[in-house]
Amino acid sequence: MAQALAIPGQLLGSADQYVAGAGTHIHDSNLYASVLGTVNVVGAQAQAQQQQQQQQQQQVQGPQKRLTRITALAQGRNEDGTNNNNNSSGGKATISVSRSGVAEKREVLPEVGNAVLCRVTRITPKHANVAILVVGDTVLEAEWAGMIRVQDVRATEKDRVKIYESFRPGDIVRAQVISLGDQANYYLSTASNELGVIMATSEAGNTMYPVSWKEYKDPETGLSEPRKVAKPF
Repeated sequence: MAQALAIPGQLLGSADQYVAGAGTHIHDSNLYASVLGTVNVVGAQAQAQQQQQQQQQQQVQGPQKRLTRITALAQGRNEDGTNNNNNSSGGKATISVSRSGVAEKREVLPEVGNAVLCRVTRITPKHANVAILVVGDTVLEAEWAGMIRVQDVRATEKDRVKIYESFRPGDIVRAQVISLGDQANYYLSTASNELGVIMATSEAGNTMYPVSWKEYKDPETGLSEPRKVAKPF
């Protein structure tokens, strides 16, 4: 089975015989491939040696700056979302599916100047935290953390901006990357007419529609809520 090519959904073996590694998932006590790639089987002893080597390399290299990845591809996870990468293999070999050797597109990362679509996850008086979902026309395989600071919401009257009147958790926002930011977040801006909230849900749970540059309206209740509205293309 080693170095054989697997396609998503292909049966790889029994969970009683193997430990599920990256690129696999468990269903009905069987292991299946989650991605297209080559199958690798590593014995328990070899796996322990690899982990020890990786730990030694990390200690030598030290911590590296890396922007926060919020979610990655569902690799090595069970159907209930729990991680099936178990360090205690119980003497069983680990089976995984690697994309190496298979044509794949390079992971797209947000860059300064990129237009992005993001989802608001949390707001504070000084900024809105977001999860970046799309860069340009590319849907990301992983969500990346971003931040819209109060001074980057609008191009004018910045001192009068209030975050809770511009965004709410769950809003879908069109923004632009203005800085790689700190170790945790990209810095984003909506300081342009075409940037801002493009989809919003009311407190009653209904999808709203924009009625002005700073207001969305709930068609069911008739109530309006403030937002930094993006001008439609």
